[in-house]
Amino acid sequence: MPPAAETKLGYTPPDGGWGWAVVLGAFISIGFSYAFPKSLTVYFKEIQAYFSVSYSEIAWVSSVMLATMYAAGPVSSILVNRYGSRPVVMVGGLMVSSGMVLASFGTSIIHLYLCVGVIGGLGLAFNLQPSLAIVGTYFHVKRPLANGLAMTGSPVVLFTLAPLNQFLFDCFGWRGSFLILGAIVLNCCVAGALMRPVKKSVKPQPKTETPPAASEEDGARSSDFQIEENQTESRCQGCAHRFIDFSLFKHRGFLIYLIGNVVMFFGLFAPVVFLAPYARHQGIDEYSSAFLLSIFALVDMFVRPLTGLLGNTKWIRPRIQYFFSFAVFFNGVCHLLCPLAQGYVGLVLYTVVFGMAFGMLCALLFEVLMDLIGAQHFSSAVGLVTIIECGPVLLGPPISGALVDAFGDYKYMFYACGVILSACGIFFFVMHFYNYKKLDEERKQSLAAERRTSEEAVKLKMSPDDKAAYEAEG
Repeated sequence: MPPAAETKLGYTPPDGGWGWAVVLGAFISIGFSYAFPKSLTVYFKEIQAYFSVSYSEIAWVSSVMLATMYAAGPVSSILVNRYGSRPVVMVGGLMVSSGMVLASFGTSIIHLYLCVGVIGGLGLAFNLQPSLAIVGTYFHVKRPLANGLAMTGSPVVLFTLAPLNQFLFDCFGWRGSFLILGAIVLNCCVAGALMRPVKKSVKPQPKTETPPAASEEDGARSSDFQIEENQTESRCQGCAHRFIDFSLFKHRGFLIYLIGNVVMFFGLFAPVVFLAPYARHQGIDEYSSAFLLSIFALVDMFVRPLTGLLGNTKWIRPRIQYFFSFAVFFNGVCHLLCPLAQGYVGLVLYTVVFGMAFGMLCALLFEVLMDLIGAQHFSSAVGLVTIIECGPVLLGPPISGALVDAFGDYKYMFYACGVILSACGIFFFVMHFYNYKKLDEERKQSLAAERRTSEEAVKLKMSPDDKAAYEAEG
């Protein structure tokens, strides 16, 4: 079994030091990116009455915000490759703040779509992707732990913002609350300020000696070819850094991750969205139903860093793709068993198990991508993944809701999500087994080629008599 993908950054990541401050900044930035759209639903009922719009119209505020956040991933990747993570995150915080302040003066629902959905969603994209990328530049050995801690920001911020938004709503209404939230989200600028670029200790390149048998003319030709090759490579790298690296679509591991994730996202978020409505459908009061989300966030909050610790162990790290496959399959089985949960105690038990499964999956979601393609291509990879996942993120909950409307029961929605996630877990396990096997074969072929090259170099240095003796022994 081959080990985790090595980092080919040209330097040794510090795996600590200021990197933990960067993890704190990523914790804040990622937390707002994922939790902010969900927390705004507290204000929807009053905004719906204020503008006299339907529930579906008001629900599009969060949907547009999430869709914009995912769709703007490639734009964020280009900016990170050009300017680095720190300025992009700080600009993102300013954009979300500006969107919320402008939305507080809104006169129509279209105004909220543009300010909260488009401007705010674009700002969240500038917060999310750079935060994920910079953690990989500071960590390699401890990267699963660092990513697990950074991803814990989502449940922590959600757990904090949910009661805070209710308090602000009771005291100031939705307009005053939006103004205050615009000030609170400026903490993303502070988080961005922590993300200073890593100090790179470049690894010295080993010197290679030219075989004596090579003539000066051959050496000159080789030198000219090397210069031309380096210039071509530099131009290609410049284009790849300036734009999205579409060569990733030729990467076997990236394609496995992308195909599985696109299908998985159709069933990933719908159980979270419909958890409280399902509880109310079972005859449970509103406050107890809403408390299920708090239980879910609390469990998720502790599971993510624990998953990072577990993923960093010597037993799991070389096989972390299997660990991710298990987490996806675990989510699917959890939803398949949900309809069997009877009464409030049964739903609490389901929520705890669901929080564990969801926290494991989210803590590993970007770590396994970095493990597959390496940290040097991660920024471009996240940009491509997020824009493609935009469709499932936007359409998954409405399709699940259509199942509820068609059958008049939530259990078929949970069954559908369970089947999707279970099938994706099996797909990931089988395909990663194949990928690990191919990587092992490629590594053996590479070692054999290096061995042949070294033997040929030795033969070039030998006298004719020594060469004949060497071949006779071989």
